[in-house]
Amino acid sequence: MTYSLISLRVEDSIATLTLNRPEKRNAISDDMRAELIDALERVAADRGIRALVLTGAGKGFCAGGDIAGMERRMNAPAGEIAFNGWHRQQRVHHAQALLHTMPKPTIAAVNGAASGLGADTALACDFIVASEWASFSWSYIHRGIVPDGGGMYFLPRRVGLPMAKALIFSGRKVDVDEAAKLGIVDRTSSAETLVADAQAWATELSRGSATALALSKTILNQAFELPAAQVFAQGSQAQGICYTSSEHREAVMAFLDKAGAPRGQV
Repeated sequence: MTYSLISLRVEDSIATLTLNRPEKRNAISDDMRAELIDALERVAADRGIRALVLTGAGKGFCAGGDIAGMERRMNAPAGEIAFNGWHRQQRVHHAQALLHTMPKPTIAAVNGAASGLGADTALACDFIVASEWASFSWSYIHRGIVPDGGGMYFLPRRVGLPMAKALIFSGRKVDVDEAAKLGIVDRTSSAETLVADAQAWATELSRGSATALALSKTILNQAFELPAAQVFAQGSQAQGICYTSSEHREAVMAFLDKAGAPRGQV
């Protein structure tokens, strides 16, 4: 697929995906979502890519869902509105799930306003780095709808349930300083170095075994929902896979070589 509403660049094994509708503050249209899904699937499948940085072109990170698309859905024949909306939701959830379950580190480099679906998209990443111009708002309430991009799942896990309710019920804007205090933002950076800083952190996070990282992330993503016994069980299964990986063997052999230890059965 040729991209016109996003851009995807890979350098030193780090993919940088940029939402590229700056004139619309990178609001996500159906066409952009199709490109986003394609790009995320490519990044997930490419073992040469070790991490992903997601950012926005221009002054905004992402203004949320495209309002023109909302108008078209409302103007559809009455008998088709519900199914059209359901179908759109499947695409929204697919895109968000691709970010959330990406088997490698993902970092949102939030360069400006992240509103509605834009804020949820940032939360779907593992980490958020924000510039001094960043802000966050779960503004769905102002459009008479609920957070549909994962905000009702992700936000309470970052800020706690009462604060998540307050932010979603009010739809108010949170500036970068408050976002950092609340735990929405993991790191801050200057606008000039935001993407470079996110890429450097992505490199740091992805230096280790890609196999161990992917398995750890999969289990950690479920850790709040699973009982301890099940987390241990999944960890045991994952460890069994790691024992057979070339990364584990190479790491152990390199340690033994460096330590000058006698070679045994590894």
